[in-house]
Amino acid sequence: MINVSIVGASGYSGIELLKILTRHPQVHIDRLFANTSAGKSFAEVVPLFTKTLDKTLESFSIKAIKASDVVFIALPSGEALNLVPEILMSGKRVIDLGGDFRLKDTATYERYYKRPHTAEKDLREAVYGLPEWNTAKIKQAKILSNPGCYPTSVILPLAPLLKESIIEPKGIAVSSLSGVSGAGRSASVEMSFGEVNESVRAYKVGTHQHIPEIRTTLEEISGKPISFSFVPHLLPITRGIYTTIYAILKENIDEQKILAAYEKYYSQAPFVRYSASAVPEIKNVTGTNFIDIGFRINKDDNQLIILSVIDNLIKGAAGQAVQNMNLMFGFEETGGLII
Repeated sequence: MINVSIVGASGYSGIELLKILTRHPQVHIDRLFANTSAGKSFAEVVPLFTKTLDKTLESFSIKAIKASDVVFIALPSGEALNLVPEILMSGKRVIDLGGDFRLKDTATYERYYKRPHTAEKDLREAVYGLPEWNTAKIKQAKILSNPGCYPTSVILPLAPLLKESIIEPKGIAVSSLSGVSGAGRSASVEMSFGEVNESVRAYKVGTHQHIPEIRTTLEEISGKPISFSFVPHLLPITRGIYTTIYAILKENIDEQKILAAYEKYYSQAPFVRYSASAVPEIKNVTGTNFIDIGFRINKDDNQLIILSVIDNLIKGAAGQAVQNMNLMFGFEETGGLII
């Protein structure tokens, strides 16, 4: 049994973490932090937990986590920079759901996240938490950087195909559509019902902060330089990501070779499902930690079309974070995550 605390417990990712962790057989919820709601009962702020989680929200302090084994940080990017160094110095392990420790190059971080990186020492120690590809390092991690939601939906379908030279590493095109919960729980006009309903729009075209995360991770896994375009879109739904990827096939590649690549790397991965026939749908992964992957070959143009779906709040955030926690503490990888 481990003691777990959450910073940012009242945000979307924090709430999803608690849904999972309260049913985890080897977890005790220690402290919940949410500065703007400090002093209120958690059930008052999130009525879903009435009679199931009797905790009071607090302002974060190092003293308050003295009994915790691991601290989840479920805050917007930039906030963890102020917290992680002190938490690590206190001997606690950290799982950060934001983007502050995903990019090893601080200049790239500063370019895409528009702020200086102030925790370079801890950045060097951070482990990128993609369980299907980085298990050994995750098990030893003191500071774990949880992957972004869009990168999860892109990297997992592409990595086996690039590593096995199934597709060309140049000219990959990615189009992703996300529900509005990906923007977080804070109110804003552009995320209001009247603005997003009955519409779809692209945003941060060519400048999205997940672009370098996708690139560096795929290049590290495949050992090849890659070039790709990435266009994210906002969908008028609450949760879910639908990603479509277009890539050029190497010569003499058929369906069986593609399936063999996925089988080689994901046959033992508990949350990766792949098929040559089924077309993935968001509704089939909503509320789960699964990624569903499908594909079609366009023989006329020697092109591969890959489709993937995840729940951005689970496999794209809280679920993957718990999957990483399970590996870090030697639990079953699926602990708390199978409904």
